[in-house]
Amino acid sequence: MNYWFTVKVKYTKQLDNGALKRVSEPYLVAAMTFTDAEARIYEELGQVIRGEFNVVGITRTELHDIFIYDDADVWYKVKVKYETADADSEKAKKVTQNFLVTANSVKEAYERIKECLSTLLVDFEIPSIVVSPIVEIFPFAENLDKEIDRRPMNEVESSEEQPNGGAVFSASGSDEDDSEESEIEDVTSKDE
Repeated sequence: MNYWFTVKVKYTKQLDNGALKRVSEPYLVAAMTFTDAEARIYEELGQVIRGEFNVVGITRTELHDIFIYDDADVWYKVKVKYETADADSEKAKKVTQNFLVTANSVKEAYERIKECLSTLLVDFEIPSIVVSPIVEIFPFAENLDKEIDRRPMNEVESSEEQPNGGAVFSASGSDEDDSEESEIEDVTSKDE
């Protein structure tokens, strides 16, 4: 299951006037864990940011949905409240959810959320709409849902054949030590 994480990245940015300024910008990343979010942001921004950058903070962000429109690049965080009946106790339960939407103004963000949530079967209210500092969103990508350098066992040489018919499985980086030990064992076994 993927969650949304806000990852704050600090780096030196070249401004439009040519000056260099140290900035800290938040990005939204879909990942399974904090570690995955950090690895993913290094992978995504490593191709875009020139020079060195550091992850200075990662927080889990509760968002119900994200609505992206191509004609706008400002993100608005919209809080939506509604009431629903609890199935067990049949009491009214208040639910608050956060959404992100791209828009050119607060009014447009309001209209877009109303349009997107028009199929909801309950009445809802929108108590707040604020500009989000999110610079960019990196949604879940199927091709990134794998560990680096991990291959199925059938693609890896499963064992090294020994003269006596046994097999040796070694940890990565210890091939030299194992081969020396096996030669010593072979010499001692031939002497007996």
